[in-house]
Amino acid sequence: MLGKRRRIRKIIRNGRTIIVPMDHGVSKPVEGLEDVDGVLRKIDGIVDAVVLHKGIVRRSEYVSKMDMGLIIHLSASTSLVEPNEKVIVTSVEKAIKLGADAVSVHVNIGSRTEKYQLRDLGMISEVCDDWGMPLLAMVYPRGEGIDERDPELVKHAVRIGYELGADIVKTNYTDSETFKKIVESADIPIVIAGGAKKDEFMLLREVKEAISAGACGVAIGRNVFQHKNPERIAKALRMIVHDDASLEDVKEVLYEGDVVTCNWR
Repeated sequence: MLGKRRRIRKIIRNGRTIIVPMDHGVSKPVEGLEDVDGVLRKIDGIVDAVVLHKGIVRRSEYVSKMDMGLIIHLSASTSLVEPNEKVIVTSVEKAIKLGADAVSVHVNIGSRTEKYQLRDLGMISEVCDDWGMPLLAMVYPRGEGIDERDPELVKHAVRIGYELGADIVKTNYTDSETFKKIVESADIPIVIAGGAKKDEFMLLREVKEAISAGACGVAIGRNVFQHKNPERIAKALRMIVHDDASLEDVKEVLYEGDVVTCNWR
């Protein structure tokens, strides 16, 4: 599919990608997204793509100028009722009109509405095929009593995205040994989620391990847009994902001019 191949090159460059999801505001207003355009300006030219909801794209003064890829998120839920029960809130066609390079869909396997989310993923993948639009599936084991980092469940999540037609799957990182098997379970690019805000070294070490285990890259939101210096953490991620830099080399960029108090050993 020529259209998919051309568009996906905007997102995956030389086999690797750094995606920054910034779609969190529907779930609940979160710190760091008060000025989305301000964050976009800081990370443009460093990361490969961002994930945004349609309303932000329509109102942005910067999206039309940015070089990085645009992924429009089709799913939503709020934290007020049941955040795991995602619904579709826009269409592939609308994303095309807004200039998207790809679309994304969120699926929580193990949630009470799993069957509807699976249905939506399967149907949207067909529409994406029709339009030559790449599809990023964010698939997680997530529900009552479920361990979200259980390797077998994460492998299942990845396989679901693969079998239902996703072009890229985003899921949770497990560990350096089990993630290799997860990557081998699906012949499509796999990116790891960043999750909640965490220690910088822990984050970058996970990214380094995931890339070594075969991950195509990362889809990290809060750990970028909530960082005190989004540009620096984006540069650090780029060094690891695209340049295979060591953690020691990354430290020099991330803490340039700062006093380092954390243990990076």
